Amino acid sequence: MMKKITLFLLLFVSILSFSQKKLEDVKIEGEKKGIRKSLTTTSNTYMVSSKELLKAACCNLAESFETNPSIDVNFADALTGTKQIKMLGLTSPYLMITEENIPSVRGASQAYGLSFTPGTWVESIQITKGAGSVVNGFESISGQINTELIKPMKDIPFFLNAYGATDSRYELNTHFNKKVSDKWATSFYIHGNTRVAKNDMNNDGFLDNPLGKQINMVNRWQYSNPETGWVSFINFRYMKDEKQTGQLEFDNNRDKLTTNYWGSEINTNRFDFSSKVGYVFKDMPYQSIGFQNAFSNHNQDSYFGLNQYAIKQQSYYSNLIFNSIINNTMHKFAAGLNFTYDKYAEFVNQNDVGRTDNSVGSFFEYTYDNNDKFSFILGGRLDYHNRLGVFFTPRLHLRYNPWENGVLRFSAGRGKRAANIFAENQNLFASSRTFSILDTNGKIYGLNPEIAWNYGFSFTQNFKLFGKTADATIDFYRTDFQNQAVVDVMQSSQQVLIYNLIGKSFANSLQIDFNIELIKHLNIRTAYKYYDISTDYLSGSFQRPLQAKHRFFGNLEYATHIKEKGKQWKFDYTLNWLGSQQLPTTSTNAIADRLPDLAGAFTVMNAQITRTFSSTFEMYIGGENIGNYRQDKAILGASNPFGPTFDASIIFAPIFGAMYYAGLRFKII
Repeated sequence: MMKKITLFLLLFVSILSFSQKKLEDVKIEGEKKGIRKSLTTTSNTYMVSSKELLKAACCNLAESFETNPSIDVNFADALTGTKQIKMLGLTSPYLMITEENIPSVRGASQAYGLSFTPGTWVESIQITKGAGSVVNGFESISGQINTELIKPMKDIPFFLNAYGATDSRYELNTHFNKKVSDKWATSFYIHGNTRVAKNDMNNDGFLDNPLGKQINMVNRWQYSNPETGWVSFINFRYMKDEKQTGQLEFDNNRDKLTTNYWGSEINTNRFDFSSKVGYVFKDMPYQSIGFQNAFSNHNQDSYFGLNQYAIKQQSYYSNLIFNSIINNTMHKFAAGLNFTYDKYAEFVNQNDVGRTDNSVGSFFEYTYDNNDKFSFILGGRLDYHNRLGVFFTPRLHLRYNPWENGVLRFSAGRGKRAANIFAENQNLFASSRTFSILDTNGKIYGLNPEIAWNYGFSFTQNFKLFGKTADATIDFYRTDFQNQAVVDVMQSSQQVLIYNLIGKSFANSLQIDFNIELIKHLNIRTAYKYYDISTDYLSGSFQRPLQAKHRFFGNLEYATHIKEKGKQWKFDYTLNWLGSQQLPTTSTNAIADRLPDLAGAFTVMNAQITRTFSSTFEMYIGGENIGNYRQDKAILGASNPFGPTFDASIIFAPIFGAMYYAGLRFKII
C-alpha cells in the first residue's frame, strides 16, 4: 500500500514540476475555489460549486461529496452499490436534503434518492452544519444540504457528457436550453445510465455491483421580469430506475422469490412537479413574497431474496414565505406558513404498514446583522402533525468576527421527525435477520417520534503562512437524542430489534481543517475528524456500528495556467483514511461466518486528470480506490444465502477494488 502511495505521489509531483517549467511564460488567470467558506454568513455554510463536482466521477448527487471533507461517503451494502452519506456522524435521514429549498430526499426515497439527481444538473450545493433554518421545516437535526440546479436563464444551448468505467457502468447526459424570449427560458435535460456486465472481483459468487439502467428527464421553465419584480420556476420530472443484483447465476425470470439462487430487484418510478413564484416589491427591494409548491409520486417495488418490500409515497408540499425588514436592513425577518401531506402505501413481506401523515405549521425567523462583526438568526416554528402532535421548534445561529479574517459561529436547535424504519434500513433486508419492533404504543410503526437537540461551534481563521494563502477551521458539534428509533444489530446476528431509546444516545463530532495554496494553482486541503457516537442498546452501550472513530482526509488539486483558447491540464488526488470501526455482532453465527468486533483501518485513494482542449471540449480519466483495497468476507454465509448466517449489510470498506473511468464533455455556447 505505501509503495503505491509513494509511486503515485512521485508521479504527481513530477507532472507538476514539468508543468511549472513548461508554462512559466503563460498568462495567469485567477480562479474561484470549488469549495468556498464565507467569513460573513451567519450559519456555518459551505458553498460547493459545479467546478468542484468536475474533480471526480460525479455521476449523481450521492457521489458528489468524494472531495468534500464535511461529508462522509460510505457504501450501504454489498449488493446495490448504493452510497450513503453522513454528516456529523449521523446518516442522511437526520439531514434536511432539499432541492432549491424544497424538501426532496425524504420518506420512501431515503435509501436511493441521492442517486436520482445527476451531477451534471447541479449548479451548486450549500452544506450547512448543525441546526438548519426553521423556514425549511422541523425535521433537520444534524444539518442541511441544498442543491441548486442550473438555471435556464443562465444555461448554455447544449451540453453533452459521456462516461464509461471498468465496472461496466456507462452514462450519457444531454442538456438542451433555449431562450424563448427576454423573460422566458426553458431547459430539457436527459440522463441515462446502465451497467451491463457482471463483476465478481472477490469471487464470492455475488455481483459486486448491480446490473441496471436508469432514464431521468427534467423540463424546467424560468420566468423573470425585473421591471415588475416577478420571477417563477416550473419543473416537470420523470425517473425510472431498475437494479438487479444477487448471485451470478440468478435469472430474474426463472428464480425470483425462489431458493434456486439468491437475487434481488429494485425497480423505482418517480414523477415530480414543482413550482416557485416570487415577487419583489418594486419600491422596496428588501421586501418579497414567495410561494413554493411540490408534488411527487414515488413508487418502489423490490425484493431481496425471499424478503419483499414495496413502498409508494404520494407527497404534497406547500410553503408561503414573506421577507421584509424592521425599520432598516440591519433587522430582517422571514415569516410564513407551510403544509405537508404524505400518503404511504407500504408493504413488508405483504404486511401492510402504510400510513398517512400531514402537518401544518407557521414560522418566524429574525435576522440581525450590523454588517460588521456580529449577526444572529433566531427562529421558531409551531407545527401540528397528526402523528407527532403539536410542538415548537427553536433554532439559533450566531456569528462574531473577533478580529480580521477570523469568524466564530455558534448554533443550537431542536429537530423532530418520524423515522421510516423500513425505507431507511433497506440494506438489512439483504440478510437472514428478522425484524422485530418491540414497542407498540407509538403512532409510527408503534414507535414514538425521534427528538434531538444539536448544538455546536465553529471557528475559522484565514491567514498567510510563509507568504501563502491558508485557512484553518475547527468545528465541534454534539447531538443529544431525547428519543430515537434504535435499530439494534448488536443483540443477535439473526435479528434486527427496533425500539424506542432506553437510556442515552449522542453523537460528538470534531473536525479540524487546514488548507493552503502551496504554489500558484496548487491547493492542498486536509481534515481530521473524530467521532464519539454512542447508543444504549439492550445489551449495553456501544459505539455506533460501521462508523470510524477517526478519519483523515487529504486533497491535492493542481491546474496549469490557461493557454490560448482555454487549453488547460487539471489534476486531482484525494485520500481518505478510516480508522477502526465497531461492527454489528456476529457472535451467534458459525465460526466461519463471524467477524471481529472491530474492523481494521484502511486507506482509499481517488485521482483524476482532465485535459481541456478548448472552452467547449474536454476529456478526463480517473480512478477510484486506486490502491485496490477490498473488504474481506463482504457477504457472510455467501455459500448458503438462504441459511441463518447470510448477511450482505455489514460493509465498512470497498468490495469492488480499483475502478478506472474516462469521459468527455462538449458544449455549444
